[in-house]
Amino acid sequence: MHRLERYLLREFAETAAATLVVLLLVSLSGVFADLVSEIARGKLPATLLLSQLGLRLVQYLPMVLPLALFLGLLMAIGRLYRDSEMAVMSSFGYGPQRLLRPLALFAVPVVLVVAALSLWGAPAAERAGQRMIDRANRSLLVAGLDSRRFVELPGGGVIYVDEMSAAGSRFQRLFMQTEDDEGRIDITTAQSGELFFDGSTERYLELRDGFRVEGPVDGADFRLMRFERNEAQLPDRAETIGDEDPLLLSTPALIERGDRPALAELHWRIGLPLLTMVLALAAIPLSRQQPRQPRYGALLLAFSGYLVYVFSLFIGRSWLGAGALPAWLGLWWLHLPMFAIALWLFARDGRMPRARRPA
Repeated sequence: MHRLERYLLREFAETAAATLVVLLLVSLSGVFADLVSEIARGKLPATLLLSQLGLRLVQYLPMVLPLALFLGLLMAIGRLYRDSEMAVMSSFGYGPQRLLRPLALFAVPVVLVVAALSLWGAPAAERAGQRMIDRANRSLLVAGLDSRRFVELPGGGVIYVDEMSAAGSRFQRLFMQTEDDEGRIDITTAQSGELFFDGSTERYLELRDGFRVEGPVDGADFRLMRFERNEAQLPDRAETIGDEDPLLLSTPALIERGDRPALAELHWRIGLPLLTMVLALAAIPLSRQQPRQPRYGALLLAFSGYLVYVFSLFIGRSWLGAGALPAWLGLWWLHLPMFAIALWLFARDGRMPRARRPA
């Protein structure tokens, strides 16, 4: 590799890395806001915030990396045109098509990383995240309730238990105080109880041998009840998907299963590295700029093409899973034409138009 290729490779890597950092910050801000909202509503324990944030980052990377590569290459090669560096390189025979070698040296490892994340990393992160949420839903310990400590409940109130089992599902001697929007206070005590589920997301505490006092905060109209068995609802847990959902299956399991939803998920995972290849090839001709051309005009046009490509993948995935497309067609009807267009643009880039013959 000579010095010019090392220079181009460094420019591609630095610009794409900076773009990736910006895209990750934008993506993580939205993911972080969603997680905090779930924690505030009691659907997700606060102890899982950082772990879920990291796992969801792995799930988003196969989508973010192709865009970071595409935008980084567009800006890096576009800068070569704006600063007249491409004109200088073309003067000694290093035209746009000679950029393919340094581009391949940079893009091929990115394609391999996207393939590894899409086929193995993202499904494994999805499975790990679902297991952690399910375990948290079934344990009061993981959900943030600890023995001999007052814990604030989402939406208002406080709960205290004296002893808890090692699994976090049974407890001894409970105190719980809640207050509704109308200003009525509810105090419940129980000698023992356990956590149980009613439906997919509803969680309840089964309370045994206790008392319940309820009434207005600023009044004297209180009512005392003694119960042998009572139930108290906790905030709904975060929804989880079943073990047989294609999102959680490994790639070999999808191939072995072979039904419509599994086939759609398999083609989606294969499509992300193919998307990265097409975008990397199309970046060279799409980044061509004239001296007085608006700086971000071509960039916005290329980004619009990326959105059309990705949205078409989503639509094709839905059609394939619903049976609207034949199984043998998969998503190749989209990848092959897009690859042909990118190859045609690359082959025509930098060619001089033929002179017209005089009539």
